[in-house]
Amino acid sequence: MKPGIPKGTRDFSSTEVAKRNYIFNTIKQSFENFGFQPIETPSFENSSTLMGKYGEEGDRLIFKILNSGDYLKKVDENLLADKDSQKVTLKISEKALRYDLTVPFARYVVQHQNEITFPFKRYQIQPVWRADRPQKGRFREFYQCDADVVGSTSLWQEVEFVQLYDTVFSKLGLKGTTIKINNRKILSGIAEVIGASDKLIDFTVALDKLDKVGKDGVVKEMLEKGISAEAIEKVDPLFNFSGSNQDKLASLEAMLQGSEEGLQGVADLRTVVDSVESIGLDSATLELDVTLARGLNYYTGAIYEVGAPKGVKMGSIGGGGRYDDLTGIFGLKDVSGVGISFGLDRIYLVMEELELFEAVELPKPEVLFLNFEENESLDKIKAIKALRQNNIKSEMYPDVASSNNQQKKQWKYATNREIEFVVTTVENGTLVVKNMLTGEQTTCSLDELINKVQ
Repeated sequence: MKPGIPKGTRDFSSTEVAKRNYIFNTIKQSFENFGFQPIETPSFENSSTLMGKYGEEGDRLIFKILNSGDYLKKVDENLLADKDSQKVTLKISEKALRYDLTVPFARYVVQHQNEITFPFKRYQIQPVWRADRPQKGRFREFYQCDADVVGSTSLWQEVEFVQLYDTVFSKLGLKGTTIKINNRKILSGIAEVIGASDKLIDFTVALDKLDKVGKDGVVKEMLEKGISAEAIEKVDPLFNFSGSNQDKLASLEAMLQGSEEGLQGVADLRTVVDSVESIGLDSATLELDVTLARGLNYYTGAIYEVGAPKGVKMGSIGGGGRYDDLTGIFGLKDVSGVGISFGLDRIYLVMEELELFEAVELPKPEVLFLNFEENESLDKIKAIKALRQNNIKSEMYPDVASSNNQQKKQWKYATNREIEFVVTTVENGTLVVKNMLTGEQTTCSLDELINKVQ
């Protein structure tokens, strides 16, 4: 049988894992520096928890898990003939792999509300799964790194998330990222003033595809969804919005006269933009993008999307937004939340392309004990125990060398792994140590070796 893995999944080498951990650790440190606490949720949820939360397109990408055991043998022709496909699906599949970390987080908050201190700031770094078509930067199994706050409607949270994005990408060396921001209230207001409020979801889903299919593709989809040509003509200025963030806010304010919700969205956005401009960013740019919609149904306020530095062809490397009542679907009303996500896998690809991993080293021993004499092995293992107790990474080559070729193999192992100190012999408490960087060979005690390495 020829070995292989499913499409949209990957193996990671030791070097790749080290690079990914570098990103993980940078993000984690920033999360904790901003006051977020870690949680974890199961890799799969009840289907009822996930279905219907991401819109029609999102629901199609959820990986469903068949009920275990011989359940399918019990499926009769009457069940398969059931015209309600959703009902049939639930009968044979009651669980699904999580699509994102936000909906499981909302479920977590409701279940653990009596144990949580609100506002609750949590971060979560775990894999998610989507039955998407694999392509560059798009996988079926990938990691999300999320930070959310629930229990606060303060716009300072929106400001803080812009700062968090800027902090992480600056630390990673990804200078020149663009943090795009919009507000779903503005999109609702636009739908209202063009007379398409009943088509809000179709309007936002189509608009969110502007960077992928262009203006003509968006217009075509809107027409197919029943949005009139007259209504589409009214939003034509959106496709060519230009100027500074303040210019765009002024234009939106003029466009949305007559929509209370839309004007509230402009006011909210102005507060965030003004605050960020006053505080300043280290390396990112904040850009108001009125076509930014994000297709997820649960967003109600601010929405974010982060673009890679110019010159790198890659989809968004981060995104998020405010959701005013996501916990309400699980029975906990009036708990507003806002959060962002970092797309680890795309960030990795961007950093590879920009050659930003030079400082990332693969974990390796600091001291290697060669294994030339069987009668020295026990003494070497005892020495290694002492080194490890002093937090010095060390190991012994496992196989005893019985020939010159096998000894050469051990030296080559030390060279290939770039190990600095190699111990050749241990006798009566005396160690013969070679510094592989300088070529110097010395004789010392175990305590002297510990001091030398530390």
